[in-house]
Amino acid sequence: MNGLANCMKNESTRISRRRFVSAATLATAALSLPNLICKRTLGSPTSHPRRIPVVLATDIGGDIDDTWALGLLLKSPELDLKLVVTDYGKPQYRGTLIAKFLQTTGHGDISIGLGPDVYADSVDAQAAWLGDYDLRSYKGTIHQDGAKALVDTLMTSPEAPTLISIGPTPTIAAALTLEPRIADRTRFVGMFGSIRVGYYGSQTPSAETNVKVAVKPAQQVLSAPWNITITPLDTCGLVTLEGDRYRRLLASKDPVVAAIIENYRLWTRSIPAEWSRALDPDKRMSEERSTVLYDTAAIYLAITQDLCTMERLDIRVTDDGFTRIDPSGKPMNVASAWKDLEAYKDFLVNRLLGNAPVRK
Repeated sequence: MNGLANCMKNESTRISRRRFVSAATLATAALSLPNLICKRTLGSPTSHPRRIPVVLATDIGGDIDDTWALGLLLKSPELDLKLVVTDYGKPQYRGTLIAKFLQTTGHGDISIGLGPDVYADSVDAQAAWLGDYDLRSYKGTIHQDGAKALVDTLMTSPEAPTLISIGPTPTIAAALTLEPRIADRTRFVGMFGSIRVGYYGSQTPSAETNVKVAVKPAQQVLSAPWNITITPLDTCGLVTLEGDRYRRLLASKDPVVAAIIENYRLWTRSIPAEWSRALDPDKRMSEERSTVLYDTAAIYLAITQDLCTMERLDIRVTDDGFTRIDPSGKPMNVASAWKDLEAYKDFLVNRLLGNAPVRK
């Protein structure tokens, strides 16, 4: 601008006021262009999606699918994980497992909340992976009152948050009792129930575990006024990985994938014999295929519903742990079938390996 002003004082350079304004505008644009290019190159909102603030509630440490789901969440840039809370008791065991997994995979700044020590008849099947890891060594924040931490995180989020629930729900029920308004401002995505399909593709619906082991909390949570989306056994119960998809994961050096596989191998050696007979009758588990990865479908639904058939259904949780279609039930979005299950398996593997495109 100084150079242009000096030119105006030089009689040999006769420019009109209009030409001056035009020249000044071009000069300003030229000066701004490198910054504009830099911002777009480095990742401004024009080039990357807005991340969804997320809280995860999990009973990790029982079935191995929670560990796969946590790994998938960490590898999903659309989701901004703010807090992980333990659910269904055993808070020290589950919290320590979460802490070591997060720290091992380079996410040791994420807060952890410890749920109430209630229920919990599950086996500590991943305890061998913990070794001598001490929860007190975790670099991030540990909240002793997980229900309060859940409330505080949801209520103070500047953007509408998503609560992903992949276990029984005592901690979430406690949070609702503490502050019912969390349901009014939170999207709820969960792995719950069985609508028309039961375990292992059975055409008879099942009393699904996340509901039946803690029915009263499930009734409270699944009737609250959130915007609810669930993946029941009709979809999540069909997800397994084997063949080339699974071999690619076994060969990966990615820290998240490596931690999942290491946990999975130890888990298969630690589960009770009756679990092993049911889950691994042909002894192929861990080295040739996964078990059913139920909870990963809930992480997917927090990102997109593209590969699922979605129905708006009124669902009631019965006292014996079933999720029935009932006109008196809570309206919710139900992933009742896969449009393309094979495409979802490809998405799951590619996302874990860092190859899946980011949703805009």
